[in-house]
Amino acid sequence: MDEIVVTWNIFLQLVSEFRWNDALDIVLVSFVIYSAIKLVRETRAGQLVKGIVVLLIAWGVSVWLNMAMMKSLMEYMFQYVLILLMIVFQPEIRRALEQIGRSGIGGRPWMPGGISDELLHRNRRCINAVVEAAAQMSRQKTGALMVFEMKTKLGDIIDTGTVIEAIPSAPIICNVFFNKAPLHDGAMIFREGMVYAAGCILPLTKSDRVAIELGTRHRAAIGMSENSDAVIVVVSEETGQISVVTNGIITRNYTRETLRSELESRLLTESTDEQGEKKQTRFPSFRRGKKS
Repeated sequence: MDEIVVTWNIFLQLVSEFRWNDALDIVLVSFVIYSAIKLVRETRAGQLVKGIVVLLIAWGVSVWLNMAMMKSLMEYMFQYVLILLMIVFQPEIRRALEQIGRSGIGGRPWMPGGISDELLHRNRRCINAVVEAAAQMSRQKTGALMVFEMKTKLGDIIDTGTVIEAIPSAPIICNVFFNKAPLHDGAMIFREGMVYAAGCILPLTKSDRVAIELGTRHRAAIGMSENSDAVIVVVSEETGQISVVTNGIITRNYTRETLRSELESRLLTESTDEQGEKKQTRFPSFRRGKKS
């Protein structure tokens, strides 16, 4: 009975000393832990974490059974665990930091304080050109990979291609992706409503969850979206199917009208989170619609 009373008194003392910044501290720590768990579950880091857990169990067993050699080996290994984790989880850590850097409050695509009338006009013109070109290339089954640069600058990707800096139009886009053109194999980068570069090389996704029917072009689009906040339009060379990729998520079977609506909602308005949920699913499940 005395132990219950003592415990209750300690609890009341803690409650009386609880401040608003303690609540904020708890919320922030909970968010960090949740984000870390989510990051681990959505990447290959999950398997690595399991390996670390196995080593920790082996270390505990060696201490419990007083196994001198195993204990010394584990202790020596865990002395450098922080450095090892930074090396092993480098892609995941980089991706997490990039996501934090992209999560700005307010603002619109391409402009930190909003979007000017001139830029809005250029973006609309760019969207119209991409939609018309995508529809034409879909009918002709011409493969295409078009990347809209958002808040994350793609200078390192642009350096792998050829800078064009042209006003976007359907003929220009179709000519670049014509299968005899020298730049057709790479990606086209749009910056601030302009065709900025073409023939650019994108990083391939390393995920093992990509549907087997998706080729290199789609894997490159997914990989690019995993490393940036870019909006990517893909036209399949095999099927003519139009897809949009963002944040590692691919949606497929776009028509001329649905592609225009999707690009306008992502490029001309506030961020997707502020508008509400988009109808999309993680690969390898895809949205189904009418064929273009």
